[in-house]
Amino acid sequence: MVKTRMRSILFTLALCWGFAAHAAKPNIVMILVDDLGYSDLSSFGGSDIRTPAIDKLMSSGLRFDQFYSNCTVCTPTRASLLTGRYPDLVGAPGVIRQWAPNSWGYFKPTGPTLPELLRKAGYHTGMVGKWHLGFESPNIPNDRGFDFFHGFLADMMDDYWKHLRGGVNWMRRNKEEVKPTGHATEVFTRWAIDYAKEQSADKEKPFFLYLAYNAPHFPIQPPKDWLEKVEKREPQLSKRRATNVAFVEHMDHEIGKFLKAIDDLGIAKDTLIVFTSDNGGSIPHGALNGKLRGGKQEHWEGGIRVPTCAVWPGKIPVGRTDAPGITMDLLPTFCEIAGAKVNHEIEGQSLSNVFLKGSKGDPNRTMIFVRREGNRAYQGRAYYAIRQGPWKMLQNTPFEPMKLVNLKEDPAEANPLPATGKVADSLMRALMNHIQKSGRISWQKPKD
Repeated sequence: MVKTRMRSILFTLALCWGFAAHAAKPNIVMILVDDLGYSDLSSFGGSDIRTPAIDKLMSSGLRFDQFYSNCTVCTPTRASLLTGRYPDLVGAPGVIRQWAPNSWGYFKPTGPTLPELLRKAGYHTGMVGKWHLGFESPNIPNDRGFDFFHGFLADMMDDYWKHLRGGVNWMRRNKEEVKPTGHATEVFTRWAIDYAKEQSADKEKPFFLYLAYNAPHFPIQPPKDWLEKVEKREPQLSKRRATNVAFVEHMDHEIGKFLKAIDDLGIAKDTLIVFTSDNGGSIPHGALNGKLRGGKQEHWEGGIRVPTCAVWPGKIPVGRTDAPGITMDLLPTFCEIAGAKVNHEIEGQSLSNVFLKGSKGDPNRTMIFVRREGNRAYQGRAYYAIRQGPWKMLQNTPFEPMKLVNLKEDPAEANPLPATGKVADSLMRALMNHIQKSGRISWQKPKD
């Protein structure tokens, strides 16, 4: 009788511990938008734009004022998010395109990807939206750790209603081609809500959702009624700017619908949400980067510093931080919070102490940025930037000399200096060491 009762107690304790262990692991939602201008949020100084949903998210958790994308363009940043590594160390220093002559990258992780690590830690892993890391096995989402995929394999859409790229339909549900109707931003929101509803019903297993919108990447195509609303409210805007504003506001509305669904499902307190962009805003397409110099494709701050926040009610304090962060940091951060072990080499640094304890991180850490392309503008060459503490050395094409900026003294990068002297020499040595290491990494598909 005593033994039976003891077994019962032990079973109950084990069950409770199991529930407690699950409760300690939040659902994780990674929202990545495409080409968002640094000031194309009203919470980041946008005076002609209204983004209440993202603004509310920014004010509900920890806002980063020194967070960077890993690259000035799409593919490399996405590769870094999923691997925790610099993109040129995982075969993705440039944009992967469906036209081989213009493609410069073959995604080649050197260890388990983020969804693979989280899956080992007990998570169901799902992705909705833009993939942009390959078109065939093994470089499609279901082969790289996602239990479920509902989205777009390619880079940009030629049309947000037709969902084609170069006449090809890259929309998939897992590995099956699908032909959804409606604006892509609305389609992805609907699919993300469906996924959250289905997974929240499983009370024994947390989920990881990577929600990657194509918007506001060009072509800038807001629904007609959204553009008309902006033009009526902001008659002083140019057509190009009004269209971009409407596009972002429409995306914000859809993100708001998803966030409301998380609330309505009763899982907001058990869900860690991170919001960021894959690079800075595209100025030729009407984006604004505020006081930051430059934009997409450039290593000025406007090309790589991105609006970012982390929200987990009751766990992440509300506030702002100057702690430096970069996209590749999210893999070790999510893994540490989820109890997933990372036993292979990565360059990303966990921000969990910044998220949860208000740590200032490492203000003097080194961050390297690279883009390589094979088109006429770059001819297979790469261009780089490196930041260490307040110092930043950069170039914006492979054909120009490096410039040196002290971001503390010159935050607008208005007066760059020649890259000479002890600081520049030190940065150059660190950069050359990285280039030597990355030079051994192939960016092409292995030969059969």
